Amino acid sequence: MIPLIVIRPQPGCDSSVEAARRAGLEARGFPMFEIRPRDWDMPRPDSFDALLIGSANVLRHGGPALEALSGRPAYAVGETTARACREAGLEVVATGEGGLQQILSGVDPSHGRLLRLAGEARVALEPPPEVEIIERVVYASEPLPMPPALAVLLKSPAVIALHSAEAARHFRAECEAARIVLGRLSLAAIGPRVAQAAGTGWHSVKSAVSSNDIALLALAGDMCKEAG
Repeated sequence: MIPLIVIRPQPGCDSSVEAARRAGLEARGFPMFEIRPRDWDMPRPDSFDALLIGSANVLRHGGPALEALSGRPAYAVGETTARACREAGLEVVATGEGGLQQILSGVDPSHGRLLRLAGEARVALEPPPEVEIIERVVYASEPLPMPPALAVLLKSPAVIALHSAEAARHFRAECEAARIVLGRLSLAAIGPRVAQAAGTGWHSVKSAVSSNDIALLALAGDMCKEAG
């Protein structure tokens, strides 16, 4: 079995590595991003009806301004984000499985004005005509250079779990800068958009059946075992 490499920022990196090891994989974590807060201004409370949250990082790095949102209804991209919302005192009214765009099709009519709290790198959304979105950037995922130990590890075949298109592009750039042979490496992407961002030349690139960490790690596990 070849190793699985996780490059997402903390604390997600450790969480994915631990889950992969429980599944019997040889998983290693090398965070290649660091989450840092951004200054932002809170819109007037009466200017939005509910929140749209695409990452638990919003709750981890949104700062003290989030305290004013306690009790407000929230739409969460997935279960991990929903848990973080509840811990922050928000009322989760819906939890998605296929990204924020999918959530927008089921927004309650009384929540026609959504406040989207997001990271600097985010997916563009197309709300239905009856839904208006106000956006605020509350954090950024800043790229880090490839650790020397990872560059050494990538001289042999490995599977890399990619949780975002930003991660796919950054990982490729770092591999090219380090003159790592892409054809030795296989990529497990959390979705087709992420796989496409990684480009070509890899040994293999596959997308998870659902846009969540459980499906991604299941795919990565199969790829590690097949390659082994």
